[in-house]
Amino acid sequence: MTIENEALPSLKRRMAAFVYEGVVLFGVVFATAFLFGILTQQRHALHGQHSLQAVLFIVLGIYFGWFWTRGGQTVAMKAWHIRLVDLQGQPLNRMRALARYCLSWLWFAPALLSVWLLELRNTGAMFSTLIAGVAAYALLSRLHPSGQFLHDVICGTQLITQKPIKR
Repeated sequence: MTIENEALPSLKRRMAAFVYEGVVLFGVVFATAFLFGILTQQRHALHGQHSLQAVLFIVLGIYFGWFWTRGGQTVAMKAWHIRLVDLQGQPLNRMRALARYCLSWLWFAPALLSVWLLELRNTGAMFSTLIAGVAAYALLSRLHPSGQFLHDVICGTQLITQKPIKR
């Protein structure tokens, strides 16, 4: 099947893919946490909490790295016809995918830091801070001439629209 690259995806489409990715990742995180609990015989959610977080960080890194280096599209990106490439339009190598994965945590870092510094314990306040942080990060893309996210600019990657050609 021949693929045709078109215009850059809109912020609205990229955010829709972001939300869809969250739904997919819910299953990945759930399965990983379930296996972690069984393998470590975890009896309480707070025991081994930091180990689980480290395992989830690695598993999510493997998930994104695998898809980004093999076709440039996760499940959600395929559904929204978005593809990740380098600035020359080529697939990502492992190091660039790893750098992008690590820097993509910039989506959440300011909000998580704010929650920690303000010592927020209220779930609603934490959730609101996280949503505001993600929205602010997304809106920052409006400052870039081609609308790319900060982590893509730093890593030398870009999101492009890729739709199948009609037969």
